[in-house]
Amino acid sequence: MSYEALRIEVANPRIGAFVSGIDIAAPLSNREISELHQALADYQVLFFRDQHFTLDSQKAFGRLFGELAIHPNTPGPDGHPEILPIHADATSTRVAGEYWHSDVSCDPEPPLGSILHLHTVPPSGGDTLFASMYAAYDTLSPRLKTYLEGLTALHSGERSYRRTNRLLGIDDRGRVYPQANHPVVRTHPVTKRKALYVNRGFTYRINEVSEDESDAILNYLYDHAERPEFQVRFQWQPHSVAFWDNRAVQHMAIWDYFPSVRSGARVTVKGDTPY
Repeated sequence: MSYEALRIEVANPRIGAFVSGIDIAAPLSNREISELHQALADYQVLFFRDQHFTLDSQKAFGRLFGELAIHPNTPGPDGHPEILPIHADATSTRVAGEYWHSDVSCDPEPPLGSILHLHTVPPSGGDTLFASMYAAYDTLSPRLKTYLEGLTALHSGERSYRRTNRLLGIDDRGRVYPQANHPVVRTHPVTKRKALYVNRGFTYRINEVSEDESDAILNYLYDHAERPEFQVRFQWQPHSVAFWDNRAVQHMAIWDYFPSVRSGARVTVKGDTPY
């Protein structure tokens, strides 16, 4: 597709694009909205600079792509339950997303995408890595692709969210976290491309094989999915935005900036059942 309302600079041949010539904190035209939908499908993660979101305008932008989700472990501040605060400073004992994952893949209907705005960034460091699960799937051998077809894996929020709460000193006894079985290889509902859909953060086991075999295959797939040649690295600046497609992308936030401050907010767009 040719883009008329957006200026697109491709980050690398496999994943990512920088989008300019648009203020996504302001009302958008139908053409701009349509091209943003197409760009997300084409490039998997979109990067924007100098976008001065308020919480309301960030939510309004997210709703252009679907209904917004409320995080199963961390609902937002009063009046903004759809907002996930992202903050780290000298008192932090952990940061959000410091391992490879696809956001809330433990949900029966995992998110379509996530939109992160950082208004405060450290003087250096604090980058985010994004990896294409299309590329991860495409480079598997034909025999391994055949083996994985039809397999499902259990995804659960239990391990990830309880670890987070333990580090934050939050008593989460009595909470029940989502879990779901998803195909190991999912088909993107828009592009129809196949993507690897297991991740270290939420995947527990492959259901149709023994535990030993599951562990061996999952560890291989994790290592494979995290290969540098599938990745793009985003260097944040104040008021930057990253918008990624959770159906085809994993990401990891690098915590190399302690004790500096890195702060902003995320909204997440609801998705549908993987197939």
